[in-house]
Amino acid sequence: MDSYAATDRSDANPALHPDSPPGSYPRLLADIGGTNARFGWVDAPGAPVLQVGSLPVAAFAGPAQAALSYLDGLARQLGAAYRPPRHAAFAVATAVAGDHIVFTNSHWAFSRTEVQAALGLDGLVMLNDFEALALSLPGLGEAQLRAHPGAAPLGADGTAAGLLAVVGPGTGLGVGAVVPTRQGWVALPGEGGHATLAAGDDLESALLACVRRQYAHVSAERLLSGMGLPLLHHSLGEVLGAAPAALTAAQIVDQAGSDALCGQTLDLFCALLGSFAGNVALTLGARGGLYVGGGIVPRFADRFFASAFRERFEAKGRFRVYLAAIPTALITDTLAALSGAALAIEQRVALGA
Repeated sequence: MDSYAATDRSDANPALHPDSPPGSYPRLLADIGGTNARFGWVDAPGAPVLQVGSLPVAAFAGPAQAALSYLDGLARQLGAAYRPPRHAAFAVATAVAGDHIVFTNSHWAFSRTEVQAALGLDGLVMLNDFEALALSLPGLGEAQLRAHPGAAPLGADGTAAGLLAVVGPGTGLGVGAVVPTRQGWVALPGEGGHATLAAGDDLESALLACVRRQYAHVSAERLLSGMGLPLLHHSLGEVLGAAPAALTAAQIVDQAGSDALCGQTLDLFCALLGSFAGNVALTLGARGGLYVGGGIVPRFADRFFASAFRERFEAKGRFRVYLAAIPTALITDTLAALSGAALAIEQRVALGA
C-alpha cells in the first residue's frame, strides 16, 4: 500500500482510563473527513496513539475498505506482533443517527453494523468528527496549541474552566463542544456549520447578497471551509469589481502573500470565522475556551493571528466583556481527533457497551 505512512504518535495523549481490560485491545481509530481518512492504533491500556496513516477517501468505496487497507499495511509492518483490533471508533464528517451513515462531502454511504462485521470487531463506536475533536480538548497540551496573545489564558486544568467549544474549517465546517460532568467529559455533537452565516459590515452584506444569487441559503460552511474558499474568493472579486481567475483553496492560500485578492479573501475568511466563533461561544456558554481546529487555518497561522478574528470574536455589543474573558486558541495538531476517538472507546467500554 504505497500511500500508507505510519508514524509514532508518542506526543499524543494516552487514553484517560488506563485500567481498561487488556482483552479489549488493540483498538483501531479513524478520523474521516471529506478528503482524507486518518487511522491510528492503540495497542495497550494507557498507550498513546501510534501508527498514524492517512488514505484518500476517493480511492475507496467506503470505510471498511479503507480500514482493511490500513490494517493490511500495519500487519505487514508489525509482522508476528500484529493482532486484529477488538474495538474501533470512527469519527466521521457527517451527522450520526441510526445504522445508515451518509457523508455530506464525499461519496461514502454505509451501514455501521456491516462495517463492524467486515472488520470483525467486538465493538464499533461511530461519532461525529467534531464530537471526537471536542473530546480531545481537555487533554491537549501546549505543543498542540497556539493561543491568541493578549486573550485570557487557557487554564492548565480544563475541568475547572467549564464548557469548551471548537469550530473547524476543513473540507466542511465542524462545530462541537465538551462539558465536564461527575462522570467525566461529555461531548455535545451538532451540525453548527450549517447555521446561517451573518454579515458584520456593508462589505459582507454585499458579499452574502452576491452568494445568495447562487445559493438560497448561505451557511457558514458555504464560505468558511475548503470547498467554500474558492466561492468566497470569486464572490469577493465580483463585489469589488474584479474578474479573478478560478483558484482552488490551496492556490488561494499559497498566493495570499503575492496576490491582493487572495490576501483579502483570507483576511475576510478570518473575520467571518471570528464572528461565527463568537456566536458559537455565546450560544453554548463556552467560558472555558473556544478552539479553532480543522486543516485549513494552520496553513496560514501567522496571518490568522494577525487578522481580525479575535476582534470580531469579541464584537458582540453588550456582551463584549463576556467574550473578552473567553480564551481562543488554534489547534496545531491536525490529528488531535484521534485522541478523542480513543476516549470515546474508553467511555463505551467502561459502560460495558
